[in-house]
Amino acid sequence: MALSKKQGIAVGVIAAAVVAVIGVGVAIGVNRPAEAVAAPEPAASTPAPDITWVHTEEVPEAVAALQESGFQPIEPGKLTVAVGAFVPPLSYVPDGETLPAGTEPNIGSLIAEGLGLEYNPVVVAWADWPLGIQSGKYDLITSNVTVTEERKELYDFASYRQDLLGFYVRADSPIESIENAADISGLKVVVGSGTNQEKVLLSWNEELAAAGEAPAELQYYDDTAAATLALQSGRADATFGPNATAAWAAKETGETKLVGIIPGGWPLQADIAAGTKKGNGLIEPVQIVLAQLIEDGTYAEVLEAWNLESEGVESSQINPPGLPKS
Repeated sequence: MALSKKQGIAVGVIAAAVVAVIGVGVAIGVNRPAEAVAAPEPAASTPAPDITWVHTEEVPEAVAALQESGFQPIEPGKLTVAVGAFVPPLSYVPDGETLPAGTEPNIGSLIAEGLGLEYNPVVVAWADWPLGIQSGKYDLITSNVTVTEERKELYDFASYRQDLLGFYVRADSPIESIENAADISGLKVVVGSGTNQEKVLLSWNEELAAAGEAPAELQYYDDTAAATLALQSGRADATFGPNATAAWAAKETGETKLVGIIPGGWPLQADIAAGTKKGNGLIEPVQIVLAQLIEDGTYAEVLEAWNLESEGVESSQINPPGLPKS
């Protein structure tokens, strides 16, 4: 499925966005987006016609489950979904548009369609969604939320993606694989200070030191342009950060390639999931829709459109094991 021109953004902006996520110290232990101020709410609930969206039909089993659950949407006939507006491919507002596009809004819209409800997106800042879900301001969130044991105390989740970190190198780099500590020995790696990926690299460097091998040199940049230039000029060998944004940049620019994937909760696997208020009856119908989307290939279309096939899951789970409390 071809992406519309409006789904693309300028090459330089994409590259900067990727390194910005790497460099600003986002707390990737929960793989959350940068806590930017929320954009204006969409003026309409229908996606603009020149933005490519994947659609589905009602899922009868899910509709029946929703009716039996006792759940009542905030707005009758609508599913009010909290979404972010940060960077592609997850969620961003294309130039000239008011409605966010990307994997997260599209997953939200597919869930609404599968439930037989009108998709009603509301753009929220990261810090605002927890209270919004608990207070009943939003029915559901699809905004790159990682399942944690602490969050499961207040919210129910239905998983739909893996939380992954990615090693990326220049497209013409001789480096083909980074999977463990031995693979980073002697390399210069751009990483965000205070992030989970930095913890991974520091742990690997400890392994290398214990084995008498050269550690990796970790590089930190406050200036995104400088970090991008460091990789492209050869002053850095690799970047290590959230896979989703880096995967999109690799597809759009052709200047980088993926050479390694690490779980976002390393050494534990972490799941990205749709979330709702705990015990309100919505999550079971949501999981039924997600299971159908995975089975019929609709889900795969969304991931392929945004170059996130590597983050796909084979099934949707309700309240899967979450990252442990810190």
